[in-house]
Amino acid sequence: MKIYTKTGDRGQTSLFDGTRVKKNNPRVVTYGTVDELDSFLGIIVSFLGEKPYEIQLKKELEGIQDDLLTIGSLLANPQHTENDQIYESERFTKAVSLFEKRIDEMTKELPELTNFILPGGGKVGAQLQYARTLARRAERKIVGLLEKEFVSSAIVIYFNRLSDLLFTQSRFANFKEGKKETIWIKK
Repeated sequence: MKIYTKTGDRGQTSLFDGTRVKKNNPRVVTYGTVDELDSFLGIIVSFLGEKPYEIQLKKELEGIQDDLLTIGSLLANPQHTENDQIYESERFTKAVSLFEKRIDEMTKELPELTNFILPGGGKVGAQLQYARTLARRAERKIVGLLEKEFVSSAIVIYFNRLSDLLFTQSRFANFKEGKKETIWIKK
């Protein structure tokens, strides 16, 4: 099977159901943003080693990558309706609960956060901060699509909590690597 089809050479692509749309269609832009986050998480995974916290983080990020592929496929399907929401609600509600549990577990080990911090730290921590911003961008795109078409509320909640998880994972990675957080001081 060839990887190139030439069917997109005129700025169009096919959705899951075969509908042809422009590549800047809000649905395509939305699932493209989710795909961008998914790919960036793969970069982060490539930097992780064999320390226990890195193994745990890798497992978590790969699970999120799997979720993101599922979400991307749902967003690519204009036939996706409220009837599909039962499956999504169960899967993504469970994921959100796991995110909250992990956030709480990591937060117990971290110094209390009393100020805003600048994104940065070690390689993994800084990249997780960037992934957080990609998750927020994807969330904004999803909410924009939701204004025009059906999108499961479970997906919106998933992305809201995902950015919180990525923020906490960033802090946790920096903490484990001994990287200091830089406090933001308003000038």
